[in-house]
Amino acid sequence: MQKENQHGNEEDDEEDGEEGCPQARREAAVHVQEPRPAPRAPSGPRPRRPRRRSRRAAAPATPTAGKATKPAKAPKELKPKRVSGLDLAAKVLAEAGEPLNAKTIAERAIAAGWKTSGKTPEATLYAAIIREIAKKGKDARFAKHDRGLFAAAPTSGKGA
Repeated sequence: MQKENQHGNEEDDEEDGEEGCPQARREAAVHVQEPRPAPRAPSGPRPRRPRRRSRRAAAPATPTAGKATKPAKAPKELKPKRVSGLDLAAKVLAEAGEPLNAKTIAERAIAAGWKTSGKTPEATLYAAIIREIAKKGKDARFAKHDRGLFAAAPTSGKGA
């Protein structure tokens, strides 16, 4: 049997007074979730993928009698080794005989054949010279003469 509540809605009339009230229905609708079971660990070791064979293992050690061997390639012609900026800078300073700043050294090195694509070759050269002086110390090819000026390091009589 249905009866109208205070809001004008129809409700089922239950024999138990508490189950029929809206609050009891809300509490009954909310249920406690049961905890999920823990994930199971794999039962055994993980299956391994087959290893890949290298190409060398697949090729026979000796050529077969039916195949013709390839002729040996002629050795490539060696190109002259590109001279570094530091090598040219050492050469420029040795020829100059006086201390020069990095910009002058860079200009003379470029004129002597140094190929660089940077926008500031003098900064590159300055940093490389400073780095060599810091790394090699007394054995460096350069010596810092004054602020921004470098000279060829004095050579000792030990060499050939």
